[in-house]
Amino acid sequence: MRKITIQEFNVNTPMIIGREWMLVTSGDLDNHNTMTASWGGLGHLWNKDVAFVFVRPQRYTYGFVEKNEYMTLSFYDSSYREALTVLGTKSGRDTDKEAEVNFHPIQVGESVAFEEAKYILKCRKLYADDLKEDSIFDEKVAACYPNKDYHRMYVVEIEEIYVND
Repeated sequence: MRKITIQEFNVNTPMIIGREWMLVTSGDLDNHNTMTASWGGLGHLWNKDVAFVFVRPQRYTYGFVEKNEYMTLSFYDSSYREALTVLGTKSGRDTDKEAEVNFHPIQVGESVAFEEAKYILKCRKLYADDLKEDSIFDEKVAACYPNKDYHRMYVVEIEEIYVND
């Protein structure tokens, strides 16, 4: 892995998050969990380069993100689509899903990612808030929550970016 600057991280954000997906991972090598995410964003807020990450409270990863100051966001090429599907549909509570898809965890600063990643963003939590029903103005957005299980939104500072050449 080679460290790069935010300026060198020239990606199509809606594509890599919304269509190719990412992994949200938190914890350490001995105790971590990961989940596939397709909602989020990258931007600039509070004079910092940030990512916006959304996790539902019932996800096993939620407890890790809540407990830890750091997380990683990692991105993969299309050959990993099936693995990302497994990592997004199975719970780390019930199975060793990383072993099932043959992913290899690595330490990235204070958190964990996987050596198979194309890009890894090491991030530190800045802010969290729960989405609220009375703050949703679009019926199609409200329809994403038939069970009223609203995501928690995290704003995280992108501290480091790595590329796997």
